[in-house]
Amino acid sequence: MLIGPAHYVPIRGIALPTVDAFETPLGRVSVDRDGLNEITGLPFVSRNDAAHAPEHALEVELPFLQIVLPSFSLLPLVVGDATAHEVAQVLAWPWSGPETLLVISSDLSHYHSYETARRLDAATAAAIENGDWASLGPGQACGYLPIAGLLIESNHRNLKARRLSLCNSGDTAGPRDQVVGYGAWMFG
Repeated sequence: MLIGPAHYVPIRGIALPTVDAFETPLGRVSVDRDGLNEITGLPFVSRNDAAHAPEHALEVELPFLQIVLPSFSLLPLVVGDATAHEVAQVLAWPWSGPETLLVISSDLSHYHSYETARRLDAATAAAIENGDWASLGPGQACGYLPIAGLLIESNHRNLKARRLSLCNSGDTAGPRDQVVGYGAWMFG
């Protein structure tokens, strides 16, 4: 399952695509139609290709997944005006066991100075690592709702976040006057 925020098309709830596959230069990735059908009946879920067409949050993850996973099907979800509990409910349906991989696509803080971003992103990291979904908001991550939904469902499953990395664009290739924060966590 791959889930991220709607950046371009305002939507109510969570959008599913109607297409059968997504395509990258590395090839096609089939969409898990059965998984989509499982959650289609929820009142806050709709089929909406317009929300998926310009969205980069999901597509940027696909080449990485195509390299590390020999074979997989995709359950792509774009979150708009939804609640964290609605996201958690959607995540709970198809999350059947260790064969299910959930990827939440989001960056962290946006366009602050390097030091401000480090402080803000450290607070966001602490919230994620403590399972404190209620303290997340749009200032911490554009995908705060998918992250919060994951934290709610992870708390129900007694899973804890383990930080893999936390940095920002000032640490990698960009100037330090306006940076974007990044983090990676694994749950277990």
